[in-house]
Amino acid sequence: MQVDMKTFMDENFVLQTESAQQLYHVHAKNQPIIDYHCHLDPKQIFENRKFDNLGQLWLEGDHYKWRAMRANGINEKFITGKDTSDWEKFEKWAETVPYTMRNPLYHWTHLELKTCFAVNKLLKPETAREIYEECSVKLQSPEYTARGLMKKYNVVAVCTTDDPVDSLEYHIALQNEDFSVKVLPTWRPDKAMAVENPDAFRAYVEKLSNVSGVAVHTFSDLLQALQVRHDFFASAGCKLSDHGLEEFYAEDYTDAEIENIFKKVYGGSKLAIDEIRKFKSAMLVEGAKMDWRKGWTQQFHYGALRNNNTRFFKAIGADTGFDSIGDLNTAQSLSKFLDRLDSENELAKTILYNLNPRDNAMLAAMIGNFQDGSAAGKIQFGSGWWFLDQKDGIESQLNALSVMGLLSRFVGMLTDSRSFVSYPRHEYFRRILCNIFGNDIEQGLLPASEMPFLGKLVEDISYNNANNFFKF
Repeated sequence: MQVDMKTFMDENFVLQTESAQQLYHVHAKNQPIIDYHCHLDPKQIFENRKFDNLGQLWLEGDHYKWRAMRANGINEKFITGKDTSDWEKFEKWAETVPYTMRNPLYHWTHLELKTCFAVNKLLKPETAREIYEECSVKLQSPEYTARGLMKKYNVVAVCTTDDPVDSLEYHIALQNEDFSVKVLPTWRPDKAMAVENPDAFRAYVEKLSNVSGVAVHTFSDLLQALQVRHDFFASAGCKLSDHGLEEFYAEDYTDAEIENIFKKVYGGSKLAIDEIRKFKSAMLVEGAKMDWRKGWTQQFHYGALRNNNTRFFKAIGADTGFDSIGDLNTAQSLSKFLDRLDSENELAKTILYNLNPRDNAMLAAMIGNFQDGSAAGKIQFGSGWWFLDQKDGIESQLNALSVMGLLSRFVGMLTDSRSFVSYPRHEYFRRILCNIFGNDIEQGLLPASEMPFLGKLVEDISYNNANNFFKF
């Protein structure tokens, strides 16, 4: 008996049932996008960057693709090399794409081609030149500039990732532009906590002192300087903070200890491990209190083991595709950190993102400990992040949240991307979400009679919950 095979990436891609298809096409598909965590360059948005070709658009800074190309045996000169043309790099990416089957890059690549350029061909060496030229011609149109692409995907707000010393000049300038998309900064104070390298830390603190106008000689001065910048970020529309952590820090400490630790590291002395952990613990608490006083949402991305390859780190630097999943235990320190703030009624709205999938159940259960009825979904189990923002990772996160919390109150997907064509990741997420609900309906696990309410839940998770949660 012949079985009809589904067409790859048709209109019902991922949607396995009629219920899933109805939920997606009627309720999810046309919802706007709030991309509340990304790494877009605000300067490129302000200047409305025009991309010369598909190689520039796709391969600049995309360490997901870089990792795949290296695994496929592509020489580094065709990945990050400065003397290699955009076409030569794209050609090597096209050579790699067929070998990414079952990697999310295969889906993302073809979703982006289809939704952005109306290209339905599979990318491979035989089609590379044709697709490159067709898309590069389209990139000359105004709808394919940085701003044009954001409008094309119905984006209403993005939150970039910004250091406390950043000028935010482009965010501020954009507020005076005729541009419908809100481009808001996010407070990312990782370097103010990075005391492992005394020289780099002092250089950063001196820069912070200069931009804040606060002479920093003590830990109290450091907090004052950060508060000045925190206030400045708020004036530029910031409503979120974000922290990139290897693990959570929740050591006991006294104010006197932290002052002494600051003086020691600022004076150029290397800190002991326990001193580093105490300093980071104090910084997390003080930063969280600043966020709480402002009514901001705090985000914590934890669990990445960064810069594993020393040779490549020395050659081409950080964020180039040599990070991976860490395996540190987190539950006790995370609980202690959240409880310390909650005990003083200073726990802000919080989103927690894990990178190790083994933490899914732990994190889904942990957030329930600190929901207090003050806001629906006050503590959020964040979307599948980095190595987990693919079909299996998204499903696992959604399932863990469903059985241990309220999926209905989830604030949904984000791109976490440096690319202006990563917005189909929202579509990918929405299709997966609708497929989960749809399968449950058709298996009798959810009532088909409640389809209107389930449609509303899909709309909420796709857009409304984020809009209400962040109040952009």
